[in-house]
Amino acid sequence: MSIYFTAPLQLGAVRTYPLSSRKSKVNVADFAKPSTANVSISKFMDSLPNFLAAEDLRQLLAAVQRARANKKTILWGIGGHVIKVGLGPTLIDLMERGFVSGIAMNGAALIHDFEIAVAGKTSEDVDAGINAGQFGMARETGEQLNEIAKNAVRAGLGYGEAAGQFLTSSAAKARCAPSSVLAAAYRCRIPVTVHLSIGADIPHMHPAADGAALGDATYRDFRLFCSLVKSMHPAGVYMNWGSAVLLPEIFLKAVSVVRNLGVPLRPITTANFDFIQHYRPLQNVVKRPTLSAGKRHGVESKGYAITGHHELLMPLVAAALASGWPKRSTKKNRR
Repeated sequence: MSIYFTAPLQLGAVRTYPLSSRKSKVNVADFAKPSTANVSISKFMDSLPNFLAAEDLRQLLAAVQRARANKKTILWGIGGHVIKVGLGPTLIDLMERGFVSGIAMNGAALIHDFEIAVAGKTSEDVDAGINAGQFGMARETGEQLNEIAKNAVRAGLGYGEAAGQFLTSSAAKARCAPSSVLAAAYRCRIPVTVHLSIGADIPHMHPAADGAALGDATYRDFRLFCSLVKSMHPAGVYMNWGSAVLLPEIFLKAVSVVRNLGVPLRPITTANFDFIQHYRPLQNVVKRPTLSAGKRHGVESKGYAITGHHELLMPLVAAALASGWPKRSTKKNRR
């Protein structure tokens, strides 16, 4: 016999209701469909379940397709990892298909894309070089990227445009320029902005570094990026791929500048793609810029966080967009 003064509650009077009358979040109609052999990318995308990240991806891709169809701005922010895992050709193909209106790069993306263009290789072994003081000391990378910044100032250009101009010139001898995002964007007249944290990138350690030139070139690109973000109003898209700190901060500041100048910048769609969802991308890309302020044009701003490796997700996104998927409006989120 229990020594407690409180007895277990009797449940005989609990009221119940029929399962059939209950509204449920999960329905068999939204389940995944097994893929068949030689399935098309459109059929594969249709086979995904209508839940969580798969549904978010559906809605994001639908927003990108609408933006392209309606000639709205689609901006891509990319960190260095995107380039060094070999996704340059994927992004170049998306440029040529009209899915890229502008690209924002951090300093690492600039370095990796430059080295790919001129040498066909990039990404050194930091552990092997740091003890001997050799890390980051490749001569051509330091000399030429710093010279590009100086040329940008002389020509009144941003860092990204000056880099694209150089890599498409005969002076660069860029034998792998067809794999360069900077070169392809310059040929397509797609703006590329480069955003530096001075002292964080290897060219800043070289004798050729000129802080004033680096600052001038990257600041011009910040102002150009503000113009690109302004052009997102209404119904534009911004996707951040692999920059955990710098580009999310740049994007939030650009959003503030644009709204300060009287442009509501809504509705917009934003997304962060990364294999870890960090604080700044979640706050500064996904949440804060899309905070609800009522519908405009019948649509609310939305932000999405999609987790996974770039080398898997970007080819999937690109293949789905190239296929025209989705060809119909997506269902409402059933989470």
